[in-house]
Amino acid sequence: MKRYSVIAISVIALMLIIFGLYHSRSSVFNFATREINTVRSEHNPAGTLVVEVRSGAVVPLDAAPNANESVSGAGALADAESWPSYNRTLTSRRFSPLSQINTQTVQGLKVTCTYDTGLHENFNTGPIVIDGALIFTTGLDTFSIGAADCRENWRTHEDPVPHAFLLSNRGVAYLDGRLFRGTLDGRVFSYDSKTGKRLWATTVTRGRSGEWVNAAPIAWNGLVFIGIVVGDIKGVKGRMYALDAATGRIVWESYTVPKQEGDPTLGPQGTMPTSITTWENPPDVPISGGGTWTSYTLDPTTGRLYIPVGNASPDFVIGLRQGDDLFTNSVVVLDAMTGNYVSHFKAVSRDWHDWDVSNTPSLITTKGGKQLMSFTPKNGYLYGVELASNKLVYRSQVTRVENPDAPLSTEKPTHFCPGALGGGEWNGVAYDPETNLIYSGESEWCTTVTLAADAKVKATKNGELWFGVLLKNPLDFSGVQDPYANWAGWLYATDADSGEWTWRAKSNYPILSGVTPTAGGIVFFGDYGGNVYALAASNGQRLWSKELDGAVGGGVISYAAHGAQMVAVATGLNSFQWPTKQGTAKIVILGL
Repeated sequence: MKRYSVIAISVIALMLIIFGLYHSRSSVFNFATREINTVRSEHNPAGTLVVEVRSGAVVPLDAAPNANESVSGAGALADAESWPSYNRTLTSRRFSPLSQINTQTVQGLKVTCTYDTGLHENFNTGPIVIDGALIFTTGLDTFSIGAADCRENWRTHEDPVPHAFLLSNRGVAYLDGRLFRGTLDGRVFSYDSKTGKRLWATTVTRGRSGEWVNAAPIAWNGLVFIGIVVGDIKGVKGRMYALDAATGRIVWESYTVPKQEGDPTLGPQGTMPTSITTWENPPDVPISGGGTWTSYTLDPTTGRLYIPVGNASPDFVIGLRQGDDLFTNSVVVLDAMTGNYVSHFKAVSRDWHDWDVSNTPSLITTKGGKQLMSFTPKNGYLYGVELASNKLVYRSQVTRVENPDAPLSTEKPTHFCPGALGGGEWNGVAYDPETNLIYSGESEWCTTVTLAADAKVKATKNGELWFGVLLKNPLDFSGVQDPYANWAGWLYATDADSGEWTWRAKSNYPILSGVTPTAGGIVFFGDYGGNVYALAASNGQRLWSKELDGAVGGGVISYAAHGAQMVAVATGLNSFQWPTKQGTAKIVILGL
């Protein structure tokens, strides 16, 4: 009877999924997702966390902050109270200089308020805090709430868009009283940060399925920087834009893969090297991919913009796209004012596993004086790249890696780790200058793939998913994931100079939230079991934890409001790809 019940539930769920996909009705699709995941996550276990310190590792000493020190006390930076950008700083270090919540006081941390959006969505926003307001996004809405009390200041809503069955948005950028965000129909909006009044809207796509804008932009020097996805749709090419912050005018456009005849020109073109020769596609396999999923990094001293660029497609069928496929699976560096190419670092030379560079690089200066770019693609490694020479300093494993070189086949399934939903996803690394450690959250989840025949892959229509998988179940378009009872998550603390891990923590759930170290000697993060943790930044000792109502897949940030340090957590991620505990999208604010 149990077997027949499972079959019946699966059939109904698949019917709802198919109905939602074919009719592009996000409400139907989200309902189907919620019902499926309610069943899938019914018996999810409580969270567990095991910490290991590497034998022989030099563990940094705790700073032992003064438990009575105010947030404006010694060592606090002038802007310590805010979190003004997706990764706090334009250089994406994510370190908070606050120390009121520290190794001595953190046990008193408790929920002070919760803001419930009432929405069931793929909630992975990265909140920002400006002038006492905490600002965040869902797929179609933008919110401003009190950073201390969760009271709503304003809420905007944009009309539903076609083909937006996966409602998701990573967040906003702020500059000079204006907010900026993208939507899944290819528009970028600006709002007044105090009132939520729309100031302008600019379209940066042709309105085609898969040309989405869900990354969190960044803003600097009068410009807003934003790119498009998706890299897994046939015929869609990644592009990066700079918009005038005051008017929305397109200042420059740069393609992250070769621009060809017939491709749109929406603004002045940044100068990119000719990379068409690195793509050896046959005529009936269009160049596709190179989307940007998350956010961006900028060095204000050099004016250089660092763009994480995703995979080429068809994702798994490398035989149809011979060559290096520039500039996919790379960090591409552009001149921020012109969009002109400066350099790139290719992390995955030939990708047939969907191993995007999917999160922002962090620009750091180590205690040893090295100036590095650090990031964690989906291939399971942490990279340290010398900024001056663009040379690899280290490549350190930070999650399970198996079968990385095994070819995929139409004849038999191939199992590999990290899988298409493994490794480092949309939230990147964080750097703590006091411990000299780089913290990276990872998903340990493996995938099995059997390829579809080349003729079937080529027959895919433009605008449709283009992974190249032999599809037996609509949910397995990116391969068959391991049973979720076998998934896990890692938080690695890696010495920024040597690339060797000092300590690591393993959760029984993927760890893909924002990670935030603080001057109080704490590192905060969450997992997909809904657990939020505070560990000692120096050695990983578990100091505090709490289970929240829903998976934590968005930002975990720290700031100050009315003289008190707070921690805000985006919880309640619901996605058909992730069988997580179900809950509405919420912002939970914690304080002492």
